[in-house]
Amino acid sequence: MSQVETEIREQPDALTRLLREARGPVDQIAARIRERNPRYVVIAARGSSDNAARYAQYLFGAHNRLPVCLATPSLFTAYASGPSLAGALVVGVSQSGRSPDIVAVLEAGRRDGSLTLAITNEPGSPLARAAEHVLPLGVGPERAVAATKTYSASLAALAMLSAALEREASRRGELERVPALVAASIEMNDALADKVARYRYAEHFVVVGRGFNYSTAFEIALKMKETSYLVAEPYSPADLLHGPVAMIDRGFPVLAVAPSGRVLADLAALIATLDARHAEVVVISDDAGLLARARVALPLPAGVPEWLSPLVAILPGQLFAVALARTRGLDPDLPRGLSKVTETL
Repeated sequence: MSQVETEIREQPDALTRLLREARGPVDQIAARIRERNPRYVVIAARGSSDNAARYAQYLFGAHNRLPVCLATPSLFTAYASGPSLAGALVVGVSQSGRSPDIVAVLEAGRRDGSLTLAITNEPGSPLARAAEHVLPLGVGPERAVAATKTYSASLAALAMLSAALEREASRRGELERVPALVAASIEMNDALADKVARYRYAEHFVVVGRGFNYSTAFEIALKMKETSYLVAEPYSPADLLHGPVAMIDRGFPVLAVAPSGRVLADLAALIATLDARHAEVVVISDDAGLLARARVALPLPAGVPEWLSPLVAILPGQLFAVALARTRGLDPDLPRGLSKVTETL
């Protein structure tokens, strides 16, 4: 078993540990945020962490009524003329906490008098030192280049913070069910070699998701790019229909992330459009009707609250990407030209 597969399977235990150990720190940070009452949230991140930030846009917007924007780090580094961050909650999300551009955004936030928070797997990192508050992920070493358990832990940390800010007990109860749902998602999609073999020579993929799982589409596409070196483009259904759908014809592979929730009907309508174009549709869903229409069905456990579905829906995507790399004769642990820590300005 590859290192990345091992780390995928470590996620239920890693999430259980995070939910237990981070509850106290999260409550303290949430109390501080309520005291400061920020008007909006700015999140600085790159790569998989940036996809976690996309989840936060829906999470804090829907449940905490906080606008969330993604930082433009090069404004603070290359241009040295970043916007004022006064009145914001400035959050840096980074596995390693070592990328200078992400650190620069938090340093700017502190200079502007903003409340700053680092979410990282390395509590002694430069990012953690730059922040007023630190929320460690505590998932242990992640050796594979492709992020898996640090990604799901980042989602969980953001979800914990949102629930603590809202002070809604039922949401905390739903969070406690996540590790078991993640384990079920892994078990339901554990053997994908035969399913992905038909895509061995694929050169392109489109990945679609909407709402909370817009982030999931981006993260699955990233995993495909990193491990299989193909062109994988993420879209929402709305963005795909505004032009790019023209490229989709017979045999074009599309992966749709479609768990139950308010946007399920939109995904179902898109899949009908893709069927009419004779696309090859891979579906991640708990909806039996959509799974039955898929060329390749990647099932999800039932009963996942929509706001937590990205933590569960990402698992089939991770496993699909790793299985695809293997069927193409590639090593998913060592993507060419990449290293575990990327430091950018």
